[in-house]
This record gives sequence, C-alpha cells and structure tokens, in this order.
Amino acid sequence: MSIIGEQPEVVALTDRKEGARFFEGGYRVRTGDVDQEMRVRLDAVARYLQDVANDNIEVTEFRDTDPFWIVRRTVIDVIRPFSWPAGFTAQRWCGALSTRWTNMRVRLTAEHETNRFNPDPRPPGLIETEAFWINVNDQGMPSRLTDGAFEMLSSMTDEHRLRWKAMNPDKAPDPGTIDLPDREHVLRSTDFDPFKHLNNAAYLEAIEDELVDHPDLVTGRHRAVIEYLRPIVPSSKLTLRRVREADRLLVWMLIDGPDGDVQVAATVSVTRLPD
Repeated sequence: MSIIGEQPEVVALTDRKEGARFFEGGYRVRTGDVDQEMRVRLDAVARYLQDVANDNIEVTEFRDTDPFWIVRRTVIDVIRPFSWPAGFTAQRWCGALSTRWTNMRVRLTAEHETNRFNPDPRPPGLIETEAFWINVNDQGMPSRLTDGAFEMLSSMTDEHRLRWKAMNPDKAPDPGTIDLPDREHVLRSTDFDPFKHLNNAAYLEAIEDELVDHPDLVTGRHRAVIEYLRPIVPSSKLTLRRVREADRLLVWMLIDGPDGDVQVAATVSVTRLPD
C-alpha cells in the first residue's frame, strides 16, 4: 500500500472525433531539447505544446476574440520516446470543453533521422498530450469563451460539459513520513515570462533534475502529469518534496505563502507505463 494512497489507473487519452477539424504544423527536435542520452526532455515537450498553441491561435480569430489562456494541467503520454535528430508533426484539436475551459489534445509524431552522433535507426516517436486550458480576460480572471470560439471548438468534440478533477494528490505529505529529504530548486531570471510567472516548461526542468535519479521511469513508455495550483513569481524560493513508489515519482513544488506558511504551487507525477 502506498503512503499516498492507491496509484490511480492510467486511462488512455481520447482519440480525435472522426472528421473533426484540427490544426497541424511541422517542427524540429533541436539539441537543446534533449538530455545526455538524446532523449527529448519533458520540459522540451512543454515548450513544443506552447509553440503549437500559439501557432494555432495565430491562424484563427482567437487571436482577437479569445487571446488569453492559462494552463491548469498538462498530461504527457510518451508512447515511443523522441530523440535527436528528428522532425515531428503536431496535430491539435479540442477533446472536451465547457463554457470557460477546454481540454486541448495534441498528438506529436516524430520521424527519426540518423547522423554521426546518433547513427542507429530508431522507430517513429509518438507522444500524446492533453492540456486543461482556462480562458481568461486581460485581468487573468476566468472568462466565458466567445460564441464563435465555443462554436468552433465544440464542433470538434461531443463532450461539452467538461469538469475539473485532479489527477495528482494535492496535499503534500509530512516530511517526517517519507524517505527522501526536501530539495531546493534554484530559479533563474530566465525561467520567468513577461507576466512575471514561472514559465510552464521551467517547472518540468526541475522534474528533469529529479529524473536523473530515476531513469527507469522514462526509458520506455511513461506518463507525466503536472497540475498548476498557484503562480510562482520572481524571488520565490522553490522546494521540492519527493516520494518514489514502485512505478511512480510524486513531486510537490512548495513555496512560502503570504503568512509564512508553506503552500503547494504545483504537483507532478511521472509514472512508468507497461509496455
């Protein structure tokens, strides 16, 4: 029995509705995206998703009517890992929605190439992702989608009553009950965006630092889930609380609250999936 509770069943992400509209774009894996084993890192996948979302919005009327979105959760299912060198295709569509938020699915498919540094052929890569996006106004408050945006997105899916349900345990365990000690993760000025929030990819850079000690979780099929609970702003001190279970690493990203209490800013799970 886990001290956190039973490990939840991993449910596959839903496929695209037959005939539904989707956005498609082509991209490249760069050397800055990979670890020392040439595996594409989770933070690189997060950056891909941001780029694809921006490119998608730019070719729709959303850039004028619904330009502001924040991510509440990202699920990354690495089915066949990406490595460098490769080109990949991104397909993006709406998998479910309500009047203020959506689940946006992105499928990444890579065709691996060879070079003198990575001369062995590799099978095509496949990463399935889903992100819970909240539409906000220019003050950052949740806002209803415009009629045009709702009509376009709702045509891609039959699920129009999307509700939030956490996938990670949001309460951090007491440090005296777990084996791994807390670890500080030093934030850099380059980790923050123009809105003075920690960039989504920067959270997963901290997780990649953890995965160095847990390579078995990411050598094959795996799922990463990150849920953003509170913004992390410049000058924040970030502490990671970690629990390693049989096939799962859980991380709570902690910051100091306004009253000196410790608050959970984000939760992350990385789970090895069966082959």
